[in-house]
Amino acid sequence: MSVAIRFSAVKKRFGELEALKGVDLEVREGEFFALLGPNGAGKTTLISVLGGLTRADSGSAEVLGSDVLRDYRAARRKVGIVPQELTFDPFFTVRETLQFQSGYFGLRKNDAWIDELLEHLGLTGKANANMRALSGGMKRRVMVAQALVHKPPVIVLDEPTAGVDVELRQTLWEFIQRLNRDGHTIVLTTHYLEEAETLCNRIAMLKQGELVALDDKSALMASHSARTLALKLFPDVLPAALQPLLVAERDGYYHLRLDDGATLEAILAGLREAGITVRDIEILKPDLESVFLDVMGRKRST
Repeated sequence: MSVAIRFSAVKKRFGELEALKGVDLEVREGEFFALLGPNGAGKTTLISVLGGLTRADSGSAEVLGSDVLRDYRAARRKVGIVPQELTFDPFFTVRETLQFQSGYFGLRKNDAWIDELLEHLGLTGKANANMRALSGGMKRRVMVAQALVHKPPVIVLDEPTAGVDVELRQTLWEFIQRLNRDGHTIVLTTHYLEEAETLCNRIAMLKQGELVALDDKSALMASHSARTLALKLFPDVLPAALQPLLVAERDGYYHLRLDDGATLEAILAGLREAGITVRDIEILKPDLESVFLDVMGRKRST
């Protein structure tokens, strides 16, 4: 399978902050790929390097074989980036905004595709509205349309559903999934981990400018296969002997790390010995959130 995006030993520093520490990463053509990490991990900086908005101190980035510096024009045509920040020109209507964006790529007769974008993103009724009159959610829809107006084979979405309504999230994902089925490569950054778990085939995780996890979703989930035992107890107290297994307390349940069947037997025996009754019990399988927290909390091996 061809490589859609390649980062090779990308480093970037902002003063004393080392934002990227030699990131090596490849995204394959046709993938729906998640790039995850906490705030400040370097995700947006990496995307900015790809879009030519930030110049790496060293290393290189390519889009479908085009270097973002040496062959900037070709690289920019091949990628559409939806930035995290809302940016817009307040003097134009929605349609004019998309027509001007088409012009940046030399596209003169693009009205049919613009109409299709407006329809799929729920913007048809706002086509002639001025940008400054739109709500935040509507402005974000226009930004998605701007990124797609030149039909790029690679689409990068940086927190596209942050702070927007459920309707937009559903509309956007239906459209983006369709584009992915048609062969477009999709890269998503999001704090909504359930979105990444549902949509993406492969997942990378950044922490403090370094790549700390990269694998197919199923393999990544399997590698963090520890399950959790959720218990509601009477009286509502967890014996001291079981405290080392406690990973969370939520909604009146104690969540204990469950490594294997022997651990389950030991937990139940410890509760019986303490005279505590189990009012409710459930074994929870790991989700992407638990994997993410595990990876982010793990100390690097030396």
